[in-house]
Amino acid sequence: MGLSLEGKKFLICGVANDYSLAYGIAKEFCKAKATVALTYPNEAIKKRVLPIAQELGVKDVYELDVTNSHHYQDLVSNLKTDLGQLDGIVHSVAFAEREDLKRPFIETSKAGFLKAMEISAYSLVEMTHQLSPLLNEQASITAMSYYGSQKVIENYNVMGVAKAALEASVRYLASDLGKRKIRVNAISA
Repeated sequence: MGLSLEGKKFLICGVANDYSLAYGIAKEFCKAKATVALTYPNEAIKKRVLPIAQELGVKDVYELDVTNSHHYQDLVSNLKTDLGQLDGIVHSVAFAEREDLKRPFIETSKAGFLKAMEISAYSLVEMTHQLSPLLNEQASITAMSYYGSQKVIENYNVMGVAKAALEASVRYLASDLGKRKIRVNAISA
């Protein structure tokens, strides 16, 4: 008998295609009979997420561009209506400009640095802030990290710095939410 998440409700952010970590997590959660909701950041990704949602039997799919504060408001409202409370959130959202990954880190553009930080790290803070009222006691928030946050990995550059910021954010969020018995962790696949 495998893991059972029957009766548990999760929001999984960051399914981009059927190779993404978020897809694998969503697939396993669905297999364990959890109720899963997914997000997509824009119309291009929506076209890839909707078939995945159909494959997994996920009926709740919401738009969430993590840089758009209005999307959070809509997401909270929709989740409250459709799912009520949540037992967990999976944050598997990251982005860096391709040019900033190709060239040496010392040549990272300011705009590229700020964008990578906003999408890859700050989005966890904003998501937690906006969605924490929907979390049940003993819920969990899990963020996806990578070893490049700890060691220099060739061509990971600004993303390694963003993941280091994400991991530090996890620690501070865990301190804040631990008082409510909500766990916040990062997993490095």
